[in-house]
Amino acid sequence: MKQPIAIIGAGITGLTVGFYLKKAGIPFTIFEKEDRTGGVINTHYEKGFLYETGPNSGVLSNIEVLSLIDRLHDKVQLETAPATAQKRLIWKNHTWHALPNGLWSAIKTPLFTFSDKLKVLREPWIPKGTNPNESLAKMVQRRLGQSFLDYAIDPFISGIYAGDPNYLVPRFALPKLYQLEQTYGSFIKGAVAKVRQIKSPEEKRINKAIFSFKGGLNELVSALTDEIGKNHIELNQNNIIIEYEKNRFWINKRPFDKVITTINAKTLSKILSFVLPEEIADITRLKYARVVEASIGFNHWQGMDIKAFGGLIPMKEKRNILGVLFMSSIFQNRAPKQGALLTVFLGGTRREELVQLNEKQLFELLKKELTELLNLSDFSPELFHLHYYPVAIAQYGADSEKRLKNIIEIEKKYPGLIIAGSVKDGVGIADRIKQGTHIAQQLINENR
Repeated sequence: MKQPIAIIGAGITGLTVGFYLKKAGIPFTIFEKEDRTGGVINTHYEKGFLYETGPNSGVLSNIEVLSLIDRLHDKVQLETAPATAQKRLIWKNHTWHALPNGLWSAIKTPLFTFSDKLKVLREPWIPKGTNPNESLAKMVQRRLGQSFLDYAIDPFISGIYAGDPNYLVPRFALPKLYQLEQTYGSFIKGAVAKVRQIKSPEEKRINKAIFSFKGGLNELVSALTDEIGKNHIELNQNNIIIEYEKNRFWINKRPFDKVITTINAKTLSKILSFVLPEEIADITRLKYARVVEASIGFNHWQGMDIKAFGGLIPMKEKRNILGVLFMSSIFQNRAPKQGALLTVFLGGTRREELVQLNEKQLFELLKKELTELLNLSDFSPELFHLHYYPVAIAQYGADSEKRLKNIIEIEKKYPGLIIAGSVKDGVGIADRIKQGTHIAQQLINENR
């Protein structure tokens, strides 16, 4: 007889797999170390503020995320950011500048040098790169110039990975960008070709909109948890050890034909008791950014106009924060009517020392930074919470090639083991849903 499938981790990846397996009638159990589902996703309501600890939003960037939301349409209310929230601000020379969103604004912006603006005109004729492990920084310098790296790509990467463009490799960290150059020989040629491609009605819905749900991201977690059913989820499983014997996996003395792990690389070697440390070393060496996330709320906002998505700080500007999201401008009902809700990120791979600061030290640091950056006359927030993440965001560097090969080798040696999660395939919510959907489809096809 076939035994059920085990899913390790009730984050968005594990819940997505479980959701589709349940629909297909395939038996499974999700094991979660915490006392709730959702992983790093967690929404809170306090003092009139609705704030997230962990991811704050997702992007409608693939068919899989749209399909999942469609299937849950009667359980969740999708909320997308308004047009005003499309505006991104970049800090340069003591003031904010809007990141260009068109040709004219790109010509006028003071973010980029005149010589680099001219270089962009030559970008379609610059030869494509030949080094598959070229860093993002090198690629951008080669095709666009230093100022584009400093004031567009660097802050963009801080916002997604809290990482360093000198470390990240586009082939793994930004595969769509890498493929534009490799397929079309140019970012601009590739972008034009993509626009001209005939799209299916479903593909036309992929509009890259920023999304959440009315009530926060926990609404998605709750909907998936309810659809899966509590009988398929075991919480407080914080000492799980997976054993492998007679071509079967054993958890808490129970047999499973397949195991899907969705946990971080640092924890993986601890639970896979049958895998030797040297066998899994290329996976466990995965680098993670360390981050502090600050949720800050004001009942009466008295700073600059924050009708935008947020502001990002290039490393070259030597500030103490990575960026700030204007959450009450992105989504409705996140703060009192005249107030504001901010989410601020600190640390990352290049400022890890900030993660060591205590709450009092970080409060003073944020007071100084935000007073200047956001033109605040007074820093007396009604809401102030810090959330420390020592293992926050996976960094896809040149070592990713070895890690991905290592995953394949281990899965081949132990048939039925699927190593998933942010160790591969991207770090965003849409990436996690896409990966979980594909794993579920693979398992469903195998059970037909």
